[in-house]
This record gives sequence, C-alpha cells and structure tokens, in this order.
Amino acid sequence: MSDKHHLDTLAIHAGQEPEPKTGAIMTPIYQTSTYVQPAPAEHTGYEYSRTDNPTRTALQDLVAAIEGGRYGLAFASGMAAIDTVLRLLSPGDHVVVGNDVYGGTYRLFEQVYAPLGIEFSWVDLADLDAVRAAYRLQTRLLWLETPTNPLLRLADVAALAETAPDGVWVAVDNTFASPAIQQPLKLGADIVMHSSTKYLGGHSDVVGGVLALNDADLYARLKFLQNAVGAVPGPMDCFLVLRGIKTLSIRMERHSQNALQVARFLEDHPGVGQVLYPGLESHPQYALAQKQMKYPGGMISIILEDDEAARRLVMRTRLFALAESLGGVESLIEHPYSMTHASTASSDIAVDPGLVRLSVGIEHIDDLLDDLRQALSQ
Repeated sequence: MSDKHHLDTLAIHAGQEPEPKTGAIMTPIYQTSTYVQPAPAEHTGYEYSRTDNPTRTALQDLVAAIEGGRYGLAFASGMAAIDTVLRLLSPGDHVVVGNDVYGGTYRLFEQVYAPLGIEFSWVDLADLDAVRAAYRLQTRLLWLETPTNPLLRLADVAALAETAPDGVWVAVDNTFASPAIQQPLKLGADIVMHSSTKYLGGHSDVVGGVLALNDADLYARLKFLQNAVGAVPGPMDCFLVLRGIKTLSIRMERHSQNALQVARFLEDHPGVGQVLYPGLESHPQYALAQKQMKYPGGMISIILEDDEAARRLVMRTRLFALAESLGGVESLIEHPYSMTHASTASSDIAVDPGLVRLSVGIEHIDDLLDDLRQALSQ
C-alpha cells in the first residue's frame, strides 16, 4: 500500500494482500507453531511462530502503516508491549513519566522495574519547564499518555519531543486516542504503544498490545526482545485485531460523536461535580485537543461528591456495563479508585475516590443518555 493513501483505506488494506493460492480476501489464521524447511537452517521466511507468524506479520505491517511508521511489533498484551520497551533500559537508567497513567503502568514501573534499579520521576507533562528540569544524564526514556488514563489530560507531543535531549526516547501510549485520532510518530515520538485490546480490536474479544516506530536500530533491538522474551500473540488474536482495525475510523468517529453528547449532558447535570473530556470547551487543554486530535475520543471521566456516590452510579447503569477495559463497541463504566487504578491508591498519583470513568460505545445516543439519566436520578 502507498503511504499516500488515507488512514481509512490503509486500515482495510495495508499489510493484507489476498492469499496467493486461493485468492482469499481475508488474511488467513496461520494456526501453526512451526514451518517445514527445505534444508537445515534454510527457511522461506518463517521457522517458528514465536519468532514470526504470517498473521502476526500482517498485523504488524498494518499497525506501522496506520501510525505512519516503518515498523510494527505485536505482543500478547499492552503490558507486554510496555515491558518490552522497559527492557531496553539498564540499572541506573532514569525515566521521566507523566503523573497520570494507567494503574498497570504505574505498577510495572514502580513495583517491577524500580526494585531492579530503574529510577522514575513523575512529572506534570503540561509543565514543560518541569519536564526539562526532570531530565538527568541518566535519563533514557520519556513516557507519556495522551489523553491520560483516567484524568483525560493531554500531552503536547511535539513540544515534549522538542524537550528530549539526545539519547532520550519519547514513547507515547496512544491507546485512548488510536491512530484514527492522532499519530504521535508524525509529531516527533520515537515509539508508539497501544493496548490493542481497546480501540484497535474494538470488540472486547481479544487481549493484545502493539508498538510502532521508525528507527531501524531501535526496531532491531525491540524485535530481538520480542523473540527472546516471547510475549507474543497467537494468530487468532492477531486476526481479531486485524478485523477490528478495518472499522477503526468509522468507529472512532461514532465513539467521539456519542461521547461529546454524553459529556455535554453530564456537564449540565446537577449531580455531577466535574466532567473531564477533551471535546468540551471547559477542558483546560481544549485548544491543544483541537490542534492535535482529529476527534475528542470516546473516553470521559467525571468526579462525583465522594466514593459512595461514585459506587452508587456505577451500580445503577444498565447499558453502561460495570467492567474494566475500554474501547469496545459497547459502553462501559468503572470506578478507577477501586478497579483499574487500585495500585496507585497509596501513591502521589492516586485518583479521586469520587472519579467515574466511562467508555462511551456506539449504541444509539438517546439510549445512552436515558441510561445515565435514570442512574443519576435514583
């Protein structure tokens, strides 16, 4: 596929040629662990499916294309993808991290890698002076989410990339936005990560993670780790994400349309203290959202009076299912303090107990609003 094609077209075709023997339009699920070789140590491109699998190759090429990158790598989960990036580091290295991140990321950084000698500085990424001040001679990585999970803060990727000294990789968790909304590699990032469980897969039926990048040497190091560590997805998982990405653009448009209307409804509701959504003019980084994002996305966070009010709301919705995760076609609701961000509860980046996170699906907007209206009125 030409990189001149639009993302909507790349999402359907990139990395996915018709199967040559049969002409099958869909990439086959190559459910095989090994491949016959014509001679010892000679193979036709594939030798063992931990190293490479044709279905995974198609997904990796597709992810690279829709992120505007040269290389893609797929993993068994988003956390496996993040872990592989962290394995580039050595004891004594230093990482600058945004001070609002997914609880699993915080747990991996502070409970797995910090005891091994990696140091982390948690910084407000909207304060560029604070970011510059956080860099050290030992800094090797700037890790950011935009929008963040769960406070929906934005990071100016281009401005932050400018702050990074030589030798510091800029890695962006693009899960909440997806490539249909923003492409961080084009803004100066070195590595883009997704939990493909979320918007890329889009149907709450697969767990996976991906990386996209442009640098050949960095790709070679990460590819080595992918094979050496072995946290790779199976071919069925890859197929499901391939299938999901085909409708990514139209889904993200509908997610965003619904979320904007839900956010406006919640902002006007007397029972809601604060609404955090990049598509609202009340969002402190609304101007950045307009510049950096094609759509404001499908994620909303709200702050209620207290923990009790938050728990009461998430128990009363009917269409918004109480569950962890996000990014599927169905709407979900959760209480981050006790669920996805429980690992941060005693830390400096703990979330408000009154916070509720909504993943707005693609159902009819009137049904979603009716559900929230009845849940908030009880």
